[in-house]
This record gives sequence, C-alpha cells and structure tokens, in this order.
Amino acid sequence: MANLKPTRTSVGVIGYGFIGRSIVERLKSDHQNFELAFVHSRRRAQADDIPDEQFLDDLGLAGSRGADMIVETAHPQITIEHGLRFLGHSDYMPLSTSALTDNDLHQALLDQARTSGTRLLLAAGALIGGEELIKRSVPWERVRITFRKHPKNIDFADVALNASDIDAPTTIFDGPVREIARKFPRNVNTMVTAALLSTGVDACEGALVADPSLSCAIAEVEAWGRDGSYIRTEKQQPAQGVSGTEMIDSVWHSIIQASGAPGQVQHLV
Repeated sequence: MANLKPTRTSVGVIGYGFIGRSIVERLKSDHQNFELAFVHSRRRAQADDIPDEQFLDDLGLAGSRGADMIVETAHPQITIEHGLRFLGHSDYMPLSTSALTDNDLHQALLDQARTSGTRLLLAAGALIGGEELIKRSVPWERVRITFRKHPKNIDFADVALNASDIDAPTTIFDGPVREIARKFPRNVNTMVTAALLSTGVDACEGALVADPSLSCAIAEVEAWGRDGSYIRTEKQQPAQGVSGTEMIDSVWHSIIQASGAPGQVQHLV
C-alpha cells in the first residue's frame, strides 16, 4: 500500500517581521493543511502573541519541534549558522538567499540535504520565468536581472549612500550578483535565486537602479542562449519596505507547492 502524505504539514517560521507574521497568520488560518511547529524571533516581545509552547528561543533545538519545513524570513546569518542543522531533519526555505552566494556553504547545504533526504527550497519571489531558466539542457550563455526601485525602498545600510541624496534615476550597482548580494543583501534575494538557477552568482549580471520617479518596484530578467534564443520578463508591483507587496502571496504559494510531492534536492517553488 502506498504511503499517504500526512494530512497537515508542520512549518517552523524564523523571523517575526512583516513577512514572518503574515506567514504565521496564513498557517493558522489553513489549519486543515498546515500546523505551526514553532516561531523564532530574536526578541521575544516582538512575538508576544505567540504562546510559550510555540515559541522557540534556541534554534539549536529546532529539531525537537518536528517541523516538516522551516522558513527563514530574518537574515542570511541564520542559514550560515543553522542551515546545515536544519537540513538534517527538515526541508529548509531560506528567503534571505544572499547566504547562498557562499559556494562552499551552498554546496554543503546541498550535500546535507542529499544525505538526509531533505530539500533546500528556493522561493520564486519576484522571479518570473524561473522554470525557463532551469529546464534547458544547454546552459544559458548570459543572464541579467535588473531591479528598479524608489530609493526609499532600497536598504543602503551596507554602503556609503543615502536615499535622500538620489534625485534622478541612478544605477547604484551593475556587476556580478555575488558582489551586489554582499553590498545590498536585503534587496536582491530574487537576483540570487535567478543566478543559482542559471549561470551562477559570478557570471549572472545584476543591476540595481534607484529611481525617485517610480511608484512601483520593477524586476526585469533577460537570458540569452548560445543558439540565439532570448527571453525577457518584467514584473511591476507596489513596494512594501524593500519587497513588493506580492511577496507574501508568492512565499505562501511556494510553501503550498513545497508541501506537496517531494522534489529535487534543490527545488524552485
């Protein structure tokens, strides 16, 4: 007799800001298909609506909560410090994919998933056409992704720039995705996903344009094939902080997709 999928998927959520809180709300509202394994927040007071029995203070104890899937919504450092442990017992979906620009860490995570029978899950986010990037038998020759945002929707914390100083469309970065992920780690997770699915974080080109005339966030992806093929996608959406307003819907869709049949060791959802 074939094994039946458990009725509910147990999900642990790390980070309780706008995205983390929204995911928890949706998990709770869909109790027929999901259950909340735990919530972790650096500050307990930020998650004061979460009962003590569902709050996880020490991420080293995440394995004791029986989560089928762990979703990180906090910071790339979570993956650096705990990703390997998580994949030892659960599927893992890091939204801060800039951590995966470390080749050694990325490979170690894939190896751990392979050994443990778990999955490293990449949420599609603002990326359109991700399946087109990965389904080709011959690798793409060149891939470029451009983000255009109002300066107020860009986090300049790691660079010597101020949003208030930008009064005209300005390209503030144009180069390898690995480098832009280091300089703007909270702004370019979709770029990292596109790079991992295609030419890699060194070959994939990333551009970030700050444009004070914009009332939306724009993500453009272009890919050129060795056979002369070409694809281009563009997505426009209002911005909420450094993310588009559709981010919650996109992540929730990814969680639903990932809760279905098992996929590859690294899987786009």
